[in-house]
Amino acid sequence: MSDPMQVPPFVAIDGLDGLPGDVVLADVRWYLDGRSGREAYDRGHLPGSVFVDLETWLSAPPSPEGRRHPLPRPEVFAEGMRTLGISDDDTVVAYDDQGGVIAARLVWMLRATGHRAALLDGGLGAYPGDLSAQSPVRERSHFSVREWPADLLVAADDLLRDGVIAVDARPRERFAGGEDPVDPRPGHVPGA
Repeated sequence: MSDPMQVPPFVAIDGLDGLPGDVVLADVRWYLDGRSGREAYDRGHLPGSVFVDLETWLSAPPSPEGRRHPLPRPEVFAEGMRTLGISDDDTVVAYDDQGGVIAARLVWMLRATGHRAALLDGGLGAYPGDLSAQSPVRERSHFSVREWPADLLVAADDLLRDGVIAVDARPRERFAGGEDPVDPRPGHVPGA
């Protein structure tokens, strides 16, 4: 297992060369309005980056119990990383074009399971060169299955305990209960 603390949580575009292991750029674009992240990737992405599909590898199917994007089974996540050519020894630098809010999910999942990962500071817009439409061909890799660490997960009932502070990182309009195209109940968790 690698030490996720070997890399900072945010990395500038000019800091990629100083990271340990092989660096894999991961495009994690996904859009709340239904646009295709894959199509955006196909039109142009950072050269050499792989596309990581949120719906396929980073979340389980939606359900009334798990809601819209529950964590996938660890086996599904590991299979996704293997399929994309991401190994246990790689350092993943993830980006999107939404301020990092989507790519941060992959970074958290990797770091929580002991893998080196960082968010690209400035996302897609930080890259000064031309974008690429070429998808890299990466060989299937070895990526270990690791359970989600229970001490890093919180159940809804845990939010009611004294001393627990919930932080809602969604846009203010969604937090305030405004129009929301995907959440069945507008607003936020009381006390957030």
